[in-house]
Amino acid sequence: MTTGNTTASKAMGTVLKKGLVVVGGLTKIAPPERSTDSKDVTTLDVTDGYKRFLPGLKDGGEVTLTGFFAFADAGQLELETALDAGTTDAYSIVFPAAIGATFTFSAFILKFKVDAADVDNPLGFEVTLKISGKPVLAASGV
Repeated sequence: MTTGNTTASKAMGTVLKKGLVVVGGLTKIAPPERSTDSKDVTTLDVTDGYKRFLPGLKDGGEVTLTGFFAFADAGQLELETALDAGTTDAYSIVFPAAIGATFTFSAFILKFKVDAADVDNPLGFEVTLKISGKPVLAASGV
């Protein structure tokens, strides 16, 4: 669907990889929300009543994964292993070819949670990755 200068595309087919291993069973991948700290540099001679700021360091943010828990999935096992090891590893979010973009970043596992077992629902899980350094959003060769 095209509206003006934008083209909307479905996210179906988006994957998260830890290195070269795809994490299976995902139903939602929330890309990083990057931010910049601000530093107050207001001086006593300001007369208009407004603070002055400079940008500080940037934060690469976090990536949240939600899906169906499958202990036999190689990607989910990789995440569990990375949590136990406390390592910072290479990850990528690869969007479908229609979108044509990939996020690459280094991160460690901040949280790995398996949902409560429920009689009427599939067993889910949630993982939060904390980005270390600069995440890169670039055109993908998919």
